[in-house]
Amino acid sequence: MRFARNCWGVMPDKIPEIARRTAGPGGVSHNRPGGLFHKSRKQALREFLAAGPVAAIGEAEWQAALRALAPVSESYLRDLLRETGLPFAQPYAGIRQKSFTDLERDLRDMLAIYAEAMRAGDRQRARYCRRQVIAAKDRARFVAHNSKTSPEKKAQKEEMAQWMLVWLENPEVFPAWVEIRKRYCSSTDST
Repeated sequence: MRFARNCWGVMPDKIPEIARRTAGPGGVSHNRPGGLFHKSRKQALREFLAAGPVAAIGEAEWQAALRALAPVSESYLRDLLRETGLPFAQPYAGIRQKSFTDLERDLRDMLAIYAEAMRAGDRQRARYCRRQVIAAKDRARFVAHNSKTSPEKKAQKEEMAQWMLVWLENPEVFPAWVEIRKRYCSSTDST
């Protein structure tokens, strides 16, 4: 029985031959334009981290990881790097939303980087900080508006989105606002 070409336009009996041709040292397949087999991003990250001593993720490590794993989304790379347990500097660490404690800490850390960038006239870095907060706000709203999200989780994500909106509207006011907001929420929870 003769098989038709697969979705890559390759006859099935030719796949092992193509795999051998696209494999690099040790038979490991590499990302190649038009190649069939690709190294996973996790494997590429392991190789990147093993190639040199990486004690923490700062700007240089973030940019190098983006280049080494390209094409990769920043959010996916951020998730992979968080799994390593390495210390992760802002603004590259992004905004975590597992808890209000994480959210507050990351927004305060991002504010420090944003304020320093504004003082130094580094508009590009300041815009990058804002983009991270905007992306986190959008993720919170997406979860809050998902029909499969529980009512408790919807309320949590809506509140988190509100925190990020305050940060975006006036970052310098955020620390005072969040303290008042936490007191207000704890007083309404106890009544």
